[in-house]
This record gives sequence, structure tokens and C-alpha cells, in this order.
Amino acid sequence: MVPRLDRPRTYQDRFSAGATACAAPMNAADVLRRITAALDQAGIECMLTGSFASAYHGAPRSTQDIDFVINATPAQLKALVQALPEAEYYVDLTAALEAHERESMFNVIDIGGGWKIDFVLRKSRPFSKAEFARRHQVILHGISIFVASVEDVIVAKLEWSKLAQSQRQIEDVAAIMRVRLGGLDRRYLEKWIRELDLTKQWGEAQQSAGLKS
Repeated sequence: MVPRLDRPRTYQDRFSAGATACAAPMNAADVLRRITAALDQAGIECMLTGSFASAYHGAPRSTQDIDFVINATPAQLKALVQALPEAEYYVDLTAALEAHERESMFNVIDIGGGWKIDFVLRKSRPFSKAEFARRHQVILHGISIFVASVEDVIVAKLEWSKLAQSQRQIEDVAAIMRVRLGGLDRRYLEKWIRELDLTKQWGEAQQSAGLKS
């Protein structure tokens, strides 16, 4: 078999092929099932985060973006790419390996359905290690999957709001707080909000949730 890296194809090429190959777009459960199966096949530890994790914790919103934090070696990333059929997914192995080098992210596109799966390489900093250690296994859409804790989803969204100047992330945090406020580990939250300099964003989220005048 010729390695995928040696015969690059454009996203447009693969979209055309995938649109023909896929009889019907996949729903969220289908995508999660296939992606987690590919991760398992490659031996990659993962954690669902982002909007799907927010929805699990009580703040749903419509999206076709699925976010995973993964802990993977270069060899495991190569195995992941090989586990995703070319006719169904667009993924660039070079981008995946570069993301590993930079502790950044790369994405996979479900060609037939338009789903985008972002894979964030777990950083070596203390917060990233702590949030990954606190992930917990749940059943979501009938699939056993590891999900970020509610506190870590909040911290991650506050940080993304700061980096991207995204009001949507603040609104997501506010929505989570309205339904989960009483069960939050405030000591843990405040520790990382302080250490990651997210006090401003935390105040905005509390105000948006109607918890601060």
C-alpha cells in the first residue's frame, strides 16, 4: 500500500470523491462512533471538549465542530490517519505531525457530512495535564467516551475567549453556570482562573449568567 503522505490530494478532490461515496450524511452519533473507533485503533488517549462537552454538561448549541484533546505519539498519529478512509475524510499527516511538534492542533473533515473534528495535542503545561487527568468516562449518544470535567470545560472556554476574543465562549460558560453552579468545584476553578489570568473573562461570564451585577 502506498502511504497516504506520498500521494497528497486536495480537499476539493476528496470532497468530490466523498460526496459520491457517502450515501447519506452522518449524524453526531455516527461521527463520534467512527472517530473514537479510529482513536482506539491507533491506541490514542482522548478527551471530548468544546461544544459537545458543554452540551453534555447542560449547555447545548448547534454545531458541526467536534473537539478532542489527545495524548499521542507521532507513530500513533500516523496510525490514526491510516485508520480514516480517504474517501470519507480529509486529513493531512504533515499537519498532524507539525501539531505534535508545536503542541497545537490539526483537523479532520468528514467529507460527506461536513463535520469538522479538531484534534488538540495535549500540552505539557500543568493545567493541561490536570484537566486530562480529571476526564471521566460517560455514555454519550450511546458511545462510551471520555469527557472533560465541567470545571475544565469552563476554564478552557474562558482561555479560548481570551485568546480569540470570542464572546460565544463567554456565553457558553454562562449557560453552563446557570445549570451547574451549585455543583462546581469553586476552589479548583479559582485556582486555574487565577494562574491562567482569566479573572476578566470569568467576571464577564458571571455577569452574562446574571450572577454578578
